[in-house]
Amino acid sequence: MRLGLVVPTLNAGASWPDWIAALKCQSRQPDRVLVIDSSSDDGTDRLAIEAGLEVLRIDMQAFDHGGTRQLGVQRLDDCEVVVCMTQDALLDDPQALAALIAPFDDPAVALSWGRQLPHVGASPIATHARAFNYPTHGRVVQFGDRTTLGLKAAFASNSFAAWRRDALLSIGGFPAKILFGEDMLCCARLLEAGWKAAYAPGACARHSHNYSPWQEFCRYVDIGFFHATEAWLLERFGRAEGEGMRFVLSEQAALTQYGLAWRLSALWRTLCKWLGYRVGRLGPALPRPLMRRLSMHRGWWR
Repeated sequence: MRLGLVVPTLNAGASWPDWIAALKCQSRQPDRVLVIDSSSDDGTDRLAIEAGLEVLRIDMQAFDHGGTRQLGVQRLDDCEVVVCMTQDALLDDPQALAALIAPFDDPAVALSWGRQLPHVGASPIATHARAFNYPTHGRVVQFGDRTTLGLKAAFASNSFAAWRRDALLSIGGFPAKILFGEDMLCCARLLEAGWKAAYAPGACARHSHNYSPWQEFCRYVDIGFFHATEAWLLERFGRAEGEGMRFVLSEQAALTQYGLAWRLSALWRTLCKWLGYRVGRLGPALPRPLMRRLSMHRGWWR
């Protein structure tokens, strides 16, 4: 099974050599690695070339969460499985890629996504978010599981995920001109088409963010806009509010050991998320200049 890997980059910074080193340590090496660089000016593309990776440079304005990854899928046309990663997701052990693609032994599995661990220095809030969304137990999801999992059945993250290329192409590939969420959208379409999606907790990468309350607000503006423009996801899989309440209760319990200040901070962030989400749901009717100011992915609104 030929394995390709695609990673979009833009000024990957000081952690980029660590990303390359972690990749080179993998017991299962990809047959091809394609770096799609959005015109970095910090030497990201040069380091990738020196490491023997394929590099495709594109204009910064041409980057698109779905379209850029689909460009990679199209370029890796001799690979049966394509792994998508982000430049800030560091493979955590030499078996990570091997564990990520192990579920493809089942020919009905079209997607496998790995466990994300917090970076060293992650805040208690960021640490809990990773523990909540990426548990230690694995699962294989089918379309019928939406009755118990709701929208969570379609959860996947292209920060560290592997896709069966022919299955992905059969549902149209990653969509272009999408704000973000191409991973969840394609997972949902694959499940609808009768494929399975596997969560592989033995495949670990370190990927987390210490977002400020404002950044949380902006991120949830984008989530709300995604749900508003892809309303069929909620219609077919269910709404997200129940999962959100379960997260809040779990977060408060986990932060007890860190003191009242962290718990109050989490509640403030929860309010910011809720407000951001409600604004995002109204996004299609709001002025684009306003949405650009409120969005985490401002370049998309040009």
